[in-house]
Amino acid sequence: MKRRTIHVAFAVATVGLGLVAAYQGLRLHQAQRINDAIASAASVDTNVAEARFARALALAESGDAGAALEIYKALIRSGRPDLERAALYNVGNLHLREAMKSGPDEAARSLPLIELAKQSYRSLLRIDASDWDARYNLERALQLAPEIEDSAANEPPEPPQRAFSTAPGRTELP
Repeated sequence: MKRRTIHVAFAVATVGLGLVAAYQGLRLHQAQRINDAIASAASVDTNVAEARFARALALAESGDAGAALEIYKALIRSGRPDLERAALYNVGNLHLREAMKSGPDEAARSLPLIELAKQSYRSLLRIDASDWDARYNLERALQLAPEIEDSAANEPPEPPQRAFSTAPGRTELP
């Protein structure tokens, strides 16, 4: 009886580990397919979203921000939540880097780019509020271009006006 239990436990463990190995083999095959698509930089496989993301990243680093933005926007609309979050973060970074290139002398030119970066980081934080990198970068963008709030809306309301009572017999203020 004891020997049979040990054999059954060994068989169950073997089958379980075989399933894990098959799953990891499938993931390895997918990773190799993605790496092959990235390696063939001349013709990016448009069916592999990760390859398009890597292409956009390479374009952004080489200085072609316009082409990178187009790919990132397509990835945001693709419906893949993981790539959508990463693309939103990179779009914000791209806008922030472009704004910081112009320097403090051309603040009027960089202000729209900073606003676009803030919008991208906020969109990402609406999806994933726990993204600390996006929070940090949003804070940096807010330091570069603080938002001006309506001063009348932030002031505390005035206390109601008190008037002297004309009721007979009252000698004190309400």
